[in-house]
Amino acid sequence: MYNFLSLVIAAQLFGSLFLLAAQPRVLARYRQALVISAIVCGIAAYHYFRIFESFKSAFVTDAQGGRGTYVQAVGESFNEGYRYVDWLLTVPLLLTELIVVLALAKKLQASLLYRLIPASALMIALGYPGEISADNTIRNVFGLLSTIPFLYILYVLFVELTRSLDRQPPAVRQTVSRMRILLLATWGVYPIAYIIPLYFSDAGATAWVAKQGGYSIADILAKVLYGLLIYKIARLKSFADDPDFAARENELEVRPASAGTNGS
Repeated sequence: MYNFLSLVIAAQLFGSLFLLAAQPRVLARYRQALVISAIVCGIAAYHYFRIFESFKSAFVTDAQGGRGTYVQAVGESFNEGYRYVDWLLTVPLLLTELIVVLALAKKLQASLLYRLIPASALMIALGYPGEISADNTIRNVFGLLSTIPFLYILYVLFVELTRSLDRQPPAVRQTVSRMRILLLATWGVYPIAYIIPLYFSDAGATAWVAKQGGYSIADILAKVLYGLLIYKIARLKSFADDPDFAARENELEVRPASAGTNGS
């Protein structure tokens, strides 16, 4: 768990810094999407630091080098709420940055956001009571309830959003299609991790670690990798909108290689 949580903190923190630093590489109209993506990674980095500190306080060992059996510290508990507060903030922002970077018509943007943001918040809010419950029935019920807005989000992304992609450059349409597959794949990890304690309760601590590890890897893919794809879309749309900007950027990318060749 130390290694998992450390990996996520590093990925989210430096992913956020990259997205902020990369803003001059896209046109001004697309920079808002990169800022939102950087905020998503920054929020995740902060909450994973809190999760890391909670884990250190909740589970301790007397073994030399920390390689023995860990037990729950007296009077301490692992705070799962940090993760859900993170998701409550970041999942609506993840959907927002996709809509913003596509630069859709204002009316269509508003329509998509008014549907996606409440659905995403409801999905997270319904999952939390099941997450913190020790009763498998309650965990199942709230897991199923949170699946309803999840399916609605997928419907909007794969059906409603598809209708608006005809005006996008071909490379952008292809990247958006990949992003939706990424969301489906990574968001699909969350319910799998969620049900591990239900169906592998005999595994004890191993099941708990598997759940936390699944959440952690999915968060890297759904936030950092997703943010890099947002950056790619912003670059592609910037090039399509302004050929002069594209020429300058291509010159910047070619120049170091040319200089190195001449110097040799």
